[in-house]
Amino acid sequence: MTSLQVRRTSAGRRADLVRPGHARGRAAGAGPGGWAILAALAVLAVVMLLPFAVVTLNAVKTPAEYSSNGPLSLPHGIYLDGIIDFWNRVDFGRKLLNSTLISAAVAVLAVVLSVLNAYALGIGRVRGRLWILVLFLVANTLPQEALAYPLYYLSKEVGLYDSRLAVILIFTVVQSAFGTYLLSAVLGDFPREIMEAAAMDGAGRWRVLWRIVVPISRPTLSVLMIFFFIWTWNEFFLPLIFLISNDNQTVPVALGVLQGDKMMDATMSSASALLGIVPAVAFFLIFQRTLTRGVTVGAVK
Repeated sequence: MTSLQVRRTSAGRRADLVRPGHARGRAAGAGPGGWAILAALAVLAVVMLLPFAVVTLNAVKTPAEYSSNGPLSLPHGIYLDGIIDFWNRVDFGRKLLNSTLISAAVAVLAVVLSVLNAYALGIGRVRGRLWILVLFLVANTLPQEALAYPLYYLSKEVGLYDSRLAVILIFTVVQSAFGTYLLSAVLGDFPREIMEAAAMDGAGRWRVLWRIVVPISRPTLSVLMIFFFIWTWNEFFLPLIFLISNDNQTVPVALGVLQGDKMMDATMSSASALLGIVPAVAFFLIFQRTLTRGVTVGAVK
């Protein structure tokens, strides 16, 4: 038997060993169970997108068309007066700027504070680490209603009431409590060999943190920052209490204050809901790859 025949025989045997597995994989992926999962996901996607589609259709209808044909009918044309009227009435551009500024500041500051806390608790192994983590966990379970009066009184005393800085400071602490708890678990499994090698090269603790720990943990930090931004953007209760002037209000507060107004018809209400949803959806779509990559890296680790 020549060497060429030996190679062909070996390749054939390998193919025989591999093909049944591939066949089973294809059968499992294309079997009834796989199609049922795809169908369920398609139905779930339709259910989730249906309210958004209804809001979009009603936002571009005229009030007369909405009254005569109902909320589920297709519009005969694109009517943007409701969107324009709502934008000008609440100064939506200002509200959009306030929400973006507050959410971005909270996302960045909360991640930085979470990293510093988790570095001390997860890697530094300070005394009483477990009880400190329990304290952060309990802080995450407190309802905002329990925090409203103490924070209101404190902001009045220090002169920060009705200012965006007060909301930024409050949500930085609130979000960093969750971030500290999460990152402490992540950094607790950080390879000690890497930090020991850096210490042997003369790197101090700060250099290890910013040159080694943060770059390696960047996918997790990116996911955390995206979540902090969206969570802060959707906050309503505390901004409603602390931002009473029109110039400082956020998008959810502006939408909530105008609900039930006699001057708001159904099409303008749909326009307000659409304008409130679009920025958060756009932000999620822009950073979708970052979010997916961060979650995937965390799952693989």
